Amino acid sequence: MTESEQIPPGGFTPSPRRFPILLALFAASGCAALIYEIVWFQMLELVIGSTALSLAVLLGTYMGGMGLGSLLLPRLVPERRHPLRVYAGLELIIGTMGLLLLLGMPLIGRLYAWGAGPGNAGLPLRALVGAVCLLLPTMAMGATLPAVSRWIETTPRGVSWMGYLYGGNTLGAVGGCLLAGFYLLRVHDIAVATLTAAALNAAVAVLALAMAARNPITAPASAPEARSVSPERGQGAILAAIGVSGFCALGAEVIWTRLLSLMLGGTVYAFSIILAVFLAGLGIGSWIGSAAARGSSSPRRALAVCQALLTAGIAWTAFLLAKSLPFWPINTMLSRSPWSIFQLDLVRCLWAVFLPACLWGASFPLALAAVVPRGRDAARTVGRVYASNTAGAILGSILFSLLLIPRLGTPNAQRLIIFLSAVACVIALAPLRRAEASSGSGSAPERGDPGFGTGDAVLGGTALLLAVALAWSVPKLPWELVAWGRSLPMRTAPAQALYVGEGMNSSVAVTKLEGGILNFHVGGKVEASSDPTDMRLERMLGHLPALLHPRPKSVLIVGCGAGVTAGTFTTYPSVERIVICEIEPLIPQVVARFFGLENHGVLDDPRVRVVFDDARHFILTTREKFDIITSDPIHPWIKGSAALYSREYFEMGRSHLNPGGLITQWVPLYESTPDTVKSELATFFSVFPGGSIWGNDIDGMGYDVVLLGQEGPLLVDLDALEARLARPDYQAAARSLTDVGFTSAFGLFSTYAGQAPDFRSWLEDAAINRDRNMRLQYLAGLGLNTAQSVRIYDEILRRRKFPEGIFTGRDDKMALLKELIGLKSK
Repeated sequence: MTESEQIPPGGFTPSPRRFPILLALFAASGCAALIYEIVWFQMLELVIGSTALSLAVLLGTYMGGMGLGSLLLPRLVPERRHPLRVYAGLELIIGTMGLLLLLGMPLIGRLYAWGAGPGNAGLPLRALVGAVCLLLPTMAMGATLPAVSRWIETTPRGVSWMGYLYGGNTLGAVGGCLLAGFYLLRVHDIAVATLTAAALNAAVAVLALAMAARNPITAPASAPEARSVSPERGQGAILAAIGVSGFCALGAEVIWTRLLSLMLGGTVYAFSIILAVFLAGLGIGSWIGSAAARGSSSPRRALAVCQALLTAGIAWTAFLLAKSLPFWPINTMLSRSPWSIFQLDLVRCLWAVFLPACLWGASFPLALAAVVPRGRDAARTVGRVYASNTAGAILGSILFSLLLIPRLGTPNAQRLIIFLSAVACVIALAPLRRAEASSGSGSAPERGDPGFGTGDAVLGGTALLLAVALAWSVPKLPWELVAWGRSLPMRTAPAQALYVGEGMNSSVAVTKLEGGILNFHVGGKVEASSDPTDMRLERMLGHLPALLHPRPKSVLIVGCGAGVTAGTFTTYPSVERIVICEIEPLIPQVVARFFGLENHGVLDDPRVRVVFDDARHFILTTREKFDIITSDPIHPWIKGSAALYSREYFEMGRSHLNPGGLITQWVPLYESTPDTVKSELATFFSVFPGGSIWGNDIDGMGYDVVLLGQEGPLLVDLDALEARLARPDYQAAARSLTDVGFTSAFGLFSTYAGQAPDFRSWLEDAAINRDRNMRLQYLAGLGLNTAQSVRIYDEILRRRKFPEGIFTGRDDKMALLKELIGLKSK
């Protein structure tokens, strides 16, 4: 066939010379799609929040749009349209929507904030925002494979090409995932990432149009008839099987991502590696399945075999994640380069999830080969298979994250997936040939398929029995992994697990050390404890603003943790309202109860209201203002937490302060680098130019600090504060200070470590963390395996000056404070 010849009805099988070009186009499409997915989710999470419910809305809309697009295209676009021109048009729609979302997201955020409320009350509006932003471009993404399928002849060889295109698209998505996670968003920002993806869309559209011009087609003579024929009855079992397979695949991805992020550390880089490995498995598996479909006499049975093998693959991964990988003797602190750790992370992910991902990837082309009718419009059948797989994936991701993991736990959830994979095997073995023969539809039966026989019964029964045995063997989740995460191999001190829970948003634990110290763990790291150093920091976050404010009445606590900071405010007689904003319900409901002595029983105080919401979303949507806002988020290297260290977040916090209000922010020096800390300080001081630093050290060595911000200059009247703490109604506050080593106000204020002007030259080159770049999470993710806290704190103290304009009081008190701080007036 020459380049200018007419393509016969029903499409053609691309020549070896044409097909690599088409494959490259689909890979570029997949690359752009993953860049968009990462960028859009990052932008929309800042608007509608990052709770599990909000993420479920976004994921459901994103994948739902893709499934809907695959179903609607063959119904809305006539077969006479050149498939490559349709494909080009879809790519242009995707790129245009990407640019429009980049420009329009600030307006969407303002409209949402105006109409929504905090908590889960605004869930319908979140769904509306997700639909408005994501539905059209994702429908275009989902329609690309059905569109191009019309250009490929519906023969066994042609159907296998569709599987190769699906695999190429998925492998392109691997490239997009790594490109966005390790370069575009680390070095640049979401604008550059979006423009890169849009440029890929445009290039794909231009090349597709060029190919269409050189390869014209004639309208299929069977088009009108094909559009009027009802779906083949024999498709039902295959569609159901591939739907269950999609349900299991995305459910497993949710579970394994949670467990692997505990093990690797929940950085943006770890999530990129996990997703890239899973997608690579799907893509390579799709190519293997395409090759198998071409040579198989019964793709239906091959699909069933894949599901049967998945029961063993899932059990293998469950064993590795519970019994093997967490205990590999890997000391991440020994490596000076984070890139060495990323290589180890890649190996562990490949070892754990690649095999089952390949089997799920192979399932899609095998399902296509089992049901695509010869000589008919393939787009309809491809769309149905794609939509069924996507619908199952949506249900799997949502149900496992919101319901099954919190209710059953990850071990039982994996047992369920093993059993459902066996069920998918049995469904795929349904008597397809008989159903087709009795339908009278004229569809050709599977080549060489004798129908449901003894071999099928043996295969299905074996799969079910194997699933029962393998499900029984799934080990329980090691509590040590939930508690210590990536540092588990380095732990030597004995501890007792008091509580382990898996919530919708995170996994948490409470442990007790031999000395009686309680630790609260979330995401595989200690977030709060009853250790004296941690207790001092947690109470500093509360006492500093509570003492400096003349009469605080309303307080917002971002992050409940052990409840110690929130409990600090219960000791102040003027405080009338304490709002605790927490994203994970298990933390205030269960965890904080273990720390009742340390947090003064804060959750039983009638002044306290707990709001289950993402802090960004709560502050964005609440109309309430506060005298004090204190923020103690999780470490900034945790994916998503950098949103609570951004300039826009601090600006929102400032806008929700009453006149004379104060805000405190925790900044860790451990597991960090100078560039990371400088970014945190510079970002905070860009909003609070009169802000100050207060140190929480260990024997003079750096550990973490508290940032204090306020409108206008900071004034500390030492005489007035000493008199206030001596009053009878402030005795509870004074005891709360004494409990952590501050026997007077002087002890607290001796932690002063400098004011914003002191650090102006040091912070000149610091990266400001903005919503549009989230630079901090990429900086912090590169430094979590370092131990530079002493060096960083020394850098801060070298620039500290004693501010005569901040502290006032009698000469003897000023002299004492200078002595405690260790400075002389300059």
